[in-house]
Formats: sequence, C-alpha cells, structure tokens
Amino acid sequence: MLEVTATIRVPLDEFTWTFARSGGPGGQNVNKVASKAVLRWDFENTPSVPPAVKTRFKGLYGSRLTTEGELVMSSELTRDQGRNREDCLEKLTAMLRAAAVVPKLRRATRPTKGSKRRRVADKRRASASKAGRKVPGGED
Repeated sequence: MLEVTATIRVPLDEFTWTFARSGGPGGQNVNKVASKAVLRWDFENTPSVPPAVKTRFKGLYGSRLTTEGELVMSSELTRDQGRNREDCLEKLTAMLRAAAVVPKLRRATRPTKGSKRRRVADKRRASASKAGRKVPGGED
C-alpha cells in the first residue's frame, strides 16, 4: 500500500512494472542487468484518488499522462532495480501530495486611495525629471 496522505492510499497491485537496461554507470554489468524501472499506472480509472485531486494532478502533470489516461514514469538513478522502483514510488508520492494541496483562492481587492495617489505622484515626478532633460527649442 502506497500511503500518500491520510485520505489517499494506493494499492501496489494497481501498478504495472517493466524493467529495461539502463544507461549510465554500471561497468560490465550495464549490458546484462535490467535495472531501469518503468512504472505504469491506470490513473484515469483508479478509485484510490479523489476526483478533485485527479483534476489538479492533470493540470500539474498532464504531460506525463498518455492519451488513455495512463501515468508513465521511470527511474534509472541507481544500479539497483529495487532502489529504482522505490525512487519511482517516491516521485509519484511527491506528485500526488502536490496535487492534494488545495490552492488558496485569491480574493480580488482594489487599490487603496493612498496607493493611487502615490502612483500618480511618482509618475508626475518621473515625467518632470525627463522633461528637464529636453533641449530648449525642441526639434524643428
């Protein structure tokens, strides 16, 4: 069971794992051992994630989803297949936690009278200093 938050728990049997040969360091072993872990998860049809979190997840990480709604991620960080699996699960947990946070709604406000006055005064001051740089007589 992958525990993301108190309300989001994903059973590990929802994930499909494939393994491939990894690039990077590994010496003679690199051509023999399939240490790269590829995680596939049917995100669109999972009952483990609430609909609101799914919507936010799609907005944040939509590029990681296939057209069928399947999440694909991989890790080839280490030489060990087990640690690469753990790395994939850690990445997924972090992504789901980020999507689980409800964004704070922005309340529309108006500028105060004082801030409007200060802005106009600053504009006048800047205009006056630029006007003082003009050559008398202007361009003919």
